[in-house]
Amino acid sequence: MDANRNTHLHGVKRLVVKIGSSLIASREHGLNHRRLESLAQEVADLKGEGRELVIVSSGAILSGLEKLEIQQRPRSLPVKQAAAAVGQSRLIWAYEKAFEARGLKVAQVLLTQDDLANRKRFLNSRNTLTTLLALDVIPVVNENDTVVTEEIRFGDNDNLAGLVAHLVDAQLLVILSDVEGLYTDDPRRHSNAALIPIVNKIDGEILRLARDTETQEGTGGMRSKVLTAQKVARYGVSTVIASGRRSGILAEILKGIPVGTLFLPETDRRNSRKQWIAFTSRTKGRLSLDSGAVEALVMKGKSLLPSGIVGIEGRFEAGDAVTCVDPEGHEVAKGLVNYSSADANKIKGAKTGDLATILGHKDYDEVIHRDNLVIL
Repeated sequence: MDANRNTHLHGVKRLVVKIGSSLIASREHGLNHRRLESLAQEVADLKGEGRELVIVSSGAILSGLEKLEIQQRPRSLPVKQAAAAVGQSRLIWAYEKAFEARGLKVAQVLLTQDDLANRKRFLNSRNTLTTLLALDVIPVVNENDTVVTEEIRFGDNDNLAGLVAHLVDAQLLVILSDVEGLYTDDPRRHSNAALIPIVNKIDGEILRLARDTETQEGTGGMRSKVLTAQKVARYGVSTVIASGRRSGILAEILKGIPVGTLFLPETDRRNSRKQWIAFTSRTKGRLSLDSGAVEALVMKGKSLLPSGIVGIEGRFEAGDAVTCVDPEGHEVAKGLVNYSSADANKIKGAKTGDLATILGHKDYDEVIHRDNLVIL
């Protein structure tokens, strides 16, 4: 047992487990029911210990392709949606049978980016998932591929799993993959590549090691997984990337046994609202700030006043999320605006005392209040 791991993993009650496509499905054979049975038993064992689990599962499209006898992974969105429509019912039915045999109940939850980018729908989704957990039901979450478009995609289920970890206030995210974890090099090409057991901070070097890949069975490579770990670390959540082909992997992770790669969380955990602003809300515009405004936000913890805004891009309404950039164009903050883009254009560079004269009213002194602002 690793003492450092045990410190971060001991006492985890609620966790999100992401299961990759290649672990449970293929185009040639459809769903791997034997592997699903094995995973169901692992989850049942953890439930027996009093833990709460949310599963984020890929595999619907592959299951649908096998049923439709489509040999090549489709490129067109309509064919992918059709395959998902066929495969999703097969996927949840497979989970239903595997878990029911162990006395466990599951519920299908399909989400799109729109469901989480909208604050009201985000809270509705949170309430649904937490209620299911309270009722001792295991949510099985997937992207709603049958209706999703490129504009409202999560990108892949690694990203979705990270957002779900935030949604349910999980203490741990486990990403089960077809590799053991993050290596110093590609282990499939270099025999001397070594597994990295613990990552304290995800920096440029770690991202360089996480080369982007895309297999025939899935879309999320190691880079996607590491970027997700980086996001949830900022929320104060640990991530473990490990091989889902290893029997008993979930129990080993939670016992602190050194398997996979553990990504440690950052010490300062943002509250749920600021986490949503930072990573889930959809950006509608961009505010260019002068150096004084950047210093006030980043160094002094102030709200954003109109006097510090020198440029505005995009069309947005009050309550929408926008990014703030410094004079060099680097993103420094993200927040929810109090004014529409039309009004913001009128008051940019103005003093707060002049807002009523310019607009005919003054609802707020700040364009973005500190409570609705996240420093990036």
